[in-house]
Amino acid sequence: MAAEPVLRTLVVDDEPLAVERMQVLCTQIDGVHLVGTAHDGDAALRMIEALVPDLLLLDIAMPGLDGIAVARRLQERVPRPAVVFCTAYGQHALAAFDVAAVDYVLKPVCPERLAVAVKRVREARVAPPAVSPTAERPAARWTEEFWVPHRSEMVRVPVADIDRIDAERDYMRLTVAGGRSFLVHQTITELERRLDPAIFVRLHRSTMVRRDRIRSLHHDELGSWRVELADGSSVRVGRTYQAVARAIVGR
Repeated sequence: MAAEPVLRTLVVDDEPLAVERMQVLCTQIDGVHLVGTAHDGDAALRMIEALVPDLLLLDIAMPGLDGIAVARRLQERVPRPAVVFCTAYGQHALAAFDVAAVDYVLKPVCPERLAVAVKRVREARVAPPAVSPTAERPAARWTEEFWVPHRSEMVRVPVADIDRIDAERDYMRLTVAGGRSFLVHQTITELERRLDPAIFVRLHRSTMVRRDRIRSLHHDELGSWRVELADGSSVRVGRTYQAVARAIVGR
């Protein structure tokens, strides 16, 4: 069996202990060759220019230029290193995948999880690109998936699987088919902007649902409008959203 092609890897993190840990982890994964380390975003950009790494293991929260800004600077670079974010904070996941990160690993990084990320990088390198690096990205106007923290990793939640979205303080709960749910650190206004209005509709200041999950619209005993969903649950329609709800059911 042929050996895996070597991934020239640059570690970027402002915490010396985190850098040391990543150095150790890299030695445990076949085909990962550490070519350098950087402690801030500006140094990372200089080292990327000089070393041309294949893989960037990149922290997000750093003084000066943060990890998201570094990845954004690299989007039109050819060749562009694959970016795997390694961070203690789950709330940056949406921004991370907006800059085409291959993976998003939560600290403390464990060897098995980093190995999965490296495998994804290898798979991405052999997959045919959808568009050229300098081409304008089409039809990515509407979000197609979310990456959300779950236990010690980030999991992919396809938008096609989401039935409803409910606000819970600073988070939004994404309820998917089968009743499972995940929390994402976003406002409902931001999610409304990202989701296709032909598929999702906002019925209340704190609730959005899939249009095709709406079964009926009716008054409850208190005189409020409610929509009944396909799973038998109901959502109260906010006063400012009543016209939208009536239009959906043809009233």
